[in-house]
Amino acid sequence: MSAQASAGPANVTAIDTFALTRSFGETLAVDHISLAVPHGEIFGLLGPNGAGKSTTIKMLTTLLEPTSGTARVAGFDIVATPAEVRRRIGYVPQMLSADGALTGFENLALSAKLYGMARAERNERIVEALQFMGLADAAKRLVRTYSGGMIRRLELAQAMLHRPSVLFLDEPTIGLDPVARHTVWDRLHELKERYGITVLITTHDMDEADELCDELAIMHQGKIGVIGQPAQLKSGLGEGATLDDVFAHYSGGSISEGGNYGDIRRTRRVASRLG
Repeated sequence: MSAQASAGPANVTAIDTFALTRSFGETLAVDHISLAVPHGEIFGLLGPNGAGKSTTIKMLTTLLEPTSGTARVAGFDIVATPAEVRRRIGYVPQMLSADGALTGFENLALSAKLYGMARAERNERIVEALQFMGLADAAKRLVRTYSGGMIRRLELAQAMLHRPSVLFLDEPTIGLDPVARHTVWDRLHELKERYGITVLITTHDMDEADELCDELAIMHQGKIGVIGQPAQLKSGLGEGATLDDVFAHYSGGSISEGGNYGDIRRTRRVASRLG
């Protein structure tokens, strides 16, 4: 992981959206949002269920075409050059993406083939990824025997194998216990500090947003309500305000939302229907 996929045209931002919009019939899921995410930043996209967070990520990862507007990711337009965008991103969705019938090593080997990595460098990359995520000792175990935190770290390893410029995480620690959650946070901090990767996450966990995010945006009914650094947003509401208070103020709502392989699969299946 010493190098990243080459970025596109020189730009100080890793992600730019321009009046990005997505409708489903008469429902406006994402309503002309514009934001800019600097390179090397962990950026949080917060909001209540149905706010449009997951739809936004699906557009930015080229899984869903915008109804109007566009965006640039790693310097490339998601509408005009989606293949170039896909070469430069990693994506960990809410839904379980690791195969429980395979070992950790086999999951990564499959990802390496799908990314088109040269056979000569696959093993070295896989071993490095397993070590970085603290999974070397579990590499030959079936993933169905992993804890939820181990699965999430494996999915991060899968998404990082091709050394992307931008990493998208949809609810990165949903369903995890506090210890596993903090382990994932540590890995994300290290990815940012060691490799300069840009990370965009969605989360309902205000502690997670406060701990991880350099900057965040709160969405409500498809629109961006506010953008800023966590400390600035809290101070803007007065002394003693928490990020929960900020969330409630700008989204008009409250926060509601936590294993083994079966537990995390069920939790994410429910979460995917709510996002």
